[in-house]
Amino acid sequence: MKSVALPAPLVAPHLATLKAFGRSRGPGLMLCLLVTLAAIGLTSIERDVIGHVWLEPLVLAILLGAAVRTAWTPDVRFKAGIDFSAKMLLEIAVVLLGASVSAATLSSLGVSVVVGILLLVVFGIVVGFGVGRALGLNPRMALLVACGNAICGNSAIAAVAPVIDADGEEVAASIAFTAVFGVIVVLALPLLGGLIHLNGLQYGALAGLTVYAVPQVLAAASPFGALATQTGTVVKLVRVLMLGPVILALSLIFRDRAPGAPRPGLTRLLPWFIVGFLVMIALRSLDLIPQGLLSPMAAASGLLTVVAMAALGLQTDIRAVARAGGRVVAAVVLSLSALVLLALALIRLLGL
Repeated sequence: MKSVALPAPLVAPHLATLKAFGRSRGPGLMLCLLVTLAAIGLTSIERDVIGHVWLEPLVLAILLGAAVRTAWTPDVRFKAGIDFSAKMLLEIAVVLLGASVSAATLSSLGVSVVVGILLLVVFGIVVGFGVGRALGLNPRMALLVACGNAICGNSAIAAVAPVIDADGEEVAASIAFTAVFGVIVVLALPLLGGLIHLNGLQYGALAGLTVYAVPQVLAAASPFGALATQTGTVVKLVRVLMLGPVILALSLIFRDRAPGAPRPGLTRLLPWFIVGFLVMIALRSLDLIPQGLLSPMAAASGLLTVVAMAALGLQTDIRAVARAGGRVVAAVVLSLSALVLLALALIRLLGL
């Protein structure tokens, strides 16, 4: 059977576009991919040597990228590809993340529990932001830390950053310190649960309300059994569900409000990737995404996020991050402590 050749006038423009893309963004994109591969390789070494992962590829990517940027400043050839990876790839990752959230997960919780979780996220962001501002952090950094603590750690920080126009140094600092304390929470939370004699349901709710990432929820909840693990996972997914509304609200708050400035368009008020995120949730809830695609989409979202974090690292000088270190640590500790207290109060109020 003979192959059918497409007419040259139809193919040539696309080939030219691909070539132009490769010339302008290829070097920077390849550099980001190299950093990503190094981060994944280090994670494998962690798992083989220690037995489990302390620092996830996302964190290692931004740290490695920042280390490279501090030792060597990439020239102009790399800029377009690094910028593309830090913005566009990150936004695509946020869209794909929506496929991991289904509204059906809410059915296993009562209405009062769901409302309580939503209010906790709101209060967590408000308190975290207030703590950050009181410690002298700028509004963007304070919001990154607050959203990271209240919603889903690194993923929330990565998703919020482009909406509030946070720069690479702010993202790197908030992710680095939030990641460290995320590990500390996983290790310390079971001790707290034992000290205050929480049962499996209560402790699972506490883990889901306070721990950053879903894998970390599983690790933190598993010492208290299957009920704690299942409860923690569902509660955590409800927190993740808040990512879209929070980003939409922030896009309204951070729009250009300068005197005489034109009214922002719909794409500024409602970024395309947030629309995509919410559409993915709707499609997943309606079972319109084939089951076989869910795992690859989640993996793609995770990989693209790591590449984007490598790009952010490559835009960041570690020396600038270190200058903000003490205040960021204090903001993370205090806002996370407040979140734990709010979570315990909610558990008691709901009578779990």
